[in-house]
Amino acid sequence: MLSTAVATVRSISAYVIVSLYVLVAAPIGIAVTLAIRRSQFLYWLGRQGCRIGLTTAGIRYRVTGQERLRREQATGYCVNHASNIEPPIIYMALAAVHPRLRILYKAEIHRIPVLSTVFDIAGFVPIQRRSREQSRQAIDTAAMALREGNSFLVFPEGTRSRTGELLPFKKGGFVMAIRGRSAVVPLVILGSHDAMRKGSPIIRPVTISVRIGEALHSTDYGLERRDELSHETRARMEALLAEGPICS
Repeated sequence: MLSTAVATVRSISAYVIVSLYVLVAAPIGIAVTLAIRRSQFLYWLGRQGCRIGLTTAGIRYRVTGQERLRREQATGYCVNHASNIEPPIIYMALAAVHPRLRILYKAEIHRIPVLSTVFDIAGFVPIQRRSREQSRQAIDTAAMALREGNSFLVFPEGTRSRTGELLPFKKGGFVMAIRGRSAVVPLVILGSHDAMRKGSPIIRPVTISVRIGEALHSTDYGLERRDELSHETRARMEALLAEGPICS
């Protein structure tokens, strides 16, 4: 009971502090980015906001396999999704790829004021899965960004898993990678389901693990074999999950 009360207080503090940070930092970041026409400062501000939020909530994380990050090559980073706490952790884990990292994200998030403007400037791509035409356009936009040398963070399940087990994969991220002629790197996050369960706003202080796997090359597959690319990526993610949390 006491631990829940403490987690609740820390969660509320994190929400309030991060919200205030976004309201203050985002306009500054937008103005500077538009003035210098470079997004490095915006990404730096994003990292500071993630650090503040995770520290306030009591979240720690460990990462293994960072040598597999592809700083100079367009890559689709495919990660599992079990909790709302995952995006800031993955964002930090992939800091070496900034500012060439983009995100393929749910279009619903684009309705959030200020954040939507930041996402647009950063080149993040919203996808509305219920609209086939909008989804196709989003995939085309992302594939073009990949061909220009950018990388993308993709949640292939499309929604959060209530159990932490992998849900069926959507095809969009793999079509994007093939059309963008990019590599595909599987990575997994472990422990996030314990930190923040679906439907609960409470963030519990835990240590989360991020495992980064070996890259696959989409050019070895082609559109006609996109299902094979999806299945191989899933198999590698399952193997990484089976390795369990990273020991200190």
